[in-house]
Amino acid sequence: MAKAPPSLLLCFDFDGTLVNHEGDPQFHPGLGDLLREFRQRGAAWVVNTGRGLQQTLEGLAMHSIFMLPDYIIAQECEIYRPGFFKPWKDYGSWNRKARSAHQHFVERHRPFLTAMQRHVTENTSAEFLMGDLGEVGIVAKDESDLDDICQVISTHHAMHHDIGYHRNGRYLRFAHADYSKGTALRELGRLLSIPRERIFAAGDNYNDLAMLDQRVAGYIACPGNALEPVKARVRAIRGFVSEKPASEGMIEALEHFFRKKPSK
Repeated sequence: MAKAPPSLLLCFDFDGTLVNHEGDPQFHPGLGDLLREFRQRGAAWVVNTGRGLQQTLEGLAMHSIFMLPDYIIAQECEIYRPGFFKPWKDYGSWNRKARSAHQHFVERHRPFLTAMQRHVTENTSAEFLMGDLGEVGIVAKDESDLDDICQVISTHHAMHHDIGYHRNGRYLRFAHADYSKGTALRELGRLLSIPRERIFAAGDNYNDLAMLDQRVAGYIACPGNALEPVKARVRAIRGFVSEKPASEGMIEALEHFFRKKPSK
């Protein structure tokens, strides 16, 4: 007999949303209790992060989050689930497609990447990085510097719609525009037969905007420490902006959406 799909999908960014590195506690144990309760009621929970898979698992242990998520979306787009023969494995064919798309993206847009490298080197104080594993990115001096660089990238995106990037603070990584936190979460929902209306998504930074989208999730939230542009987006689509930071804010958000007090 096939296992019934989860009744609800709870998706959280990691750094800044689940964990507040400057807070005390960095992860509120009350959120862990709440997630266990939701899981008992048939929900599944997801960490959706720019971290790699191993770095995500290390981060969970480091911050005493001992209940592993049901799924991990790593590197902003790769979907993993626990396996029998190794701890975590690709879920479906999505990861293979994402890796192939990124490889072809780098090959196809080498002239664009070369032009961006020249622009960054000659006109900004940022650093352009090209990694051994095909990763191409930018580290800016500050967010304002990266704002200007993103404007330049946008002019190229208008001509080549597959040009995309993941941005977190003053860090940027180029990627195929079809593979993001949002499209990966939507694919996970499809694989699990969970409609958009039963998906909760929460994040605090620019790279979370792709999943803080009504086409992806029916319940959308951000913590009190989220960037102002993120808060503005969430408010504009009538999502929930918590007053408290990170995990404490996520307790607020879950209670707001799923434990509303009846009107008097």
